[in-house]
Amino acid sequence: MRKKLSFALAALALAGSCAAQDWPGKPVRIIVPFSPAGPVDIIARILGAKLNDSLGQQFVIENRTGAGGNIGVAAAAKSAPDGYTVLMTSSSIAVNASLYAEPGYNAERDLIAVAIPASQPNMIFVNSSVPARSLPELISQSRGKQIAFASPGSGTTPHLTGENILRVIAKLDVTPVHFRGAGAAVTAVVSGEPPIGCMAISGPLPQIKAGRLRALAVSSAKRIPALPDVPTFAEAGFPGVEDYTWVGVFLPAGTPNAIARKLNAEINRAIESADVRERLAANAFDPVGGSQPQAAEYVKTEIAKWAKVVKATGAKPD
Repeated sequence: MRKKLSFALAALALAGSCAAQDWPGKPVRIIVPFSPAGPVDIIARILGAKLNDSLGQQFVIENRTGAGGNIGVAAAAKSAPDGYTVLMTSSSIAVNASLYAEPGYNAERDLIAVAIPASQPNMIFVNSSVPARSLPELISQSRGKQIAFASPGSGTTPHLTGENILRVIAKLDVTPVHFRGAGAAVTAVVSGEPPIGCMAISGPLPQIKAGRLRALAVSSAKRIPALPDVPTFAEAGFPGVEDYTWVGVFLPAGTPNAIARKLNAEINRAIESADVRERLAANAFDPVGGSQPQAAEYVKTEIAKWAKVVKATGAKPD
């Protein structure tokens, strides 16, 4: 019996290895569960172009928005586990595990975490017409008022970061206004409806540089090179708040491990290249990388972390 089992396992491993050698033999679909121009879409297009070249097949972006990213994630999780559907999503996948009673999938059971290619901090910012020049000033000026802030979607880490800072810690009367991605949310803050936003920095960065928006504070441990004059949350009086919006690459559960390892290796190779690092830096992303098991462990840790924040904020899906 043991010999038969060992033979069967060896045959499966060999089949997976052969599948990886032949993969990809046709175009690959990358599901992005957010709208174009947001952090995930930016990374998907940067990496997709690089994978086109290195693997010799087209990696086609498909934006499937809605339900804080759950619609696109669920579609990817239910896809055939053959390596021809790849999911690129944000850290919202870790938040949604506790934010939603039934997100439509189980992030750890239904998906394989392949890689974490990049991350960036979140940021609180305002329309340039708002008089506040700092986060403490915004909080002081907002006391006794009903205010709202734009987020790129219910369940995203910027949503939770904004609620944690403005409502839980600062104790303001604040309501999050959720949009289908950072692009729409940035447009809303530029128009002043609402005049406050909390997003990963790549979304509002062009408008900040153009003077239409003003950055108040970032959620990283250190100031970021793209905005060296903008303080961290700790510097602004909120020590211990260090949050990131990260981009993760996933495959449907059951996809051969050899394909997951091959995709992980290609992504790591891509983010080590000078041109990709230059484009990441231009969009205020930090490259991450690492092995496939490291990615899986990181996602597991993030699910546990954000479950605590969801409980503390009492956040509910939109």
